[in-house]
Amino acid sequence: MEYAYLTDPGKVRDHNEDSVIIVKNEIGEVLLAVADGMGGHTGGEIASSIAISHIGDRFRKTSSVGTKEDAISFIKEIVSEANVLLYKYTSEHKESSGMGTTIVLALVTDEFLLFGNIGDSSGYVLRKNKLHKITTDHTLVSLLVRSGELTEEEAKDHPRKNVLMRALGATNTVEMDIFDVEREVDGILLCSDGLTNMLDDEQIAKVLVDEDISVEDRLKKLIVKCNNRGGTDNISIAYLKDGVKR
Repeated sequence: MEYAYLTDPGKVRDHNEDSVIIVKNEIGEVLLAVADGMGGHTGGEIASSIAISHIGDRFRKTSSVGTKEDAISFIKEIVSEANVLLYKYTSEHKESSGMGTTIVLALVTDEFLLFGNIGDSSGYVLRKNKLHKITTDHTLVSLLVRSGELTEEEAKDHPRKNVLMRALGATNTVEMDIFDVEREVDGILLCSDGLTNMLDDEQIAKVLVDEDISVEDRLKKLIVKCNNRGGTDNISIAYLKDGVKR
């Protein structure tokens, strides 16, 4: 199993509101998570940091997530706890009103693979050199596409493409979508939209399958490509390859 994660502020933003982590628990199960914060001043980076720190710490301290059903309950529980922490922080720090974060995570065990998300940070699997998106964005534009009011092409440059319909910390309760994914994959990718707004799936996959360089160097290459195209947002990537096949 080989994995790496990186985050970069990009070329336009003066600070980084993303947080990213890959952690193992006591028996070697792996959790990957990416959060893209939002909010005035330092609100976004505080939100993403609180969420990732709590989720990472809770997972690291578990001996095992148990069965798939136990794992789903555990994911929902730790994300709900993170939401309560964020909501409490905002209520105690009025200057942080509007603070929140997306969250996308993947849980890898010997027996199963689960994804979860809130917001528009994305989760993918790599199969036979192609990326397949697992998560569904919680955005206004994504909702309009699913209802048939917009085409995928129209959605790409829509002026309201970043309007979130769901975020961690925005309300006192929040629901995470959970995806039970076929275990046979070649890689797992999580990222903030700073990556997917700059590069399409084919461009990303081409870098991820380059066996001539390390996984970390592949992520560095993706970040350079994003920044060469303008780097209009923070870029965060978590990637795990091999070791995810039976």
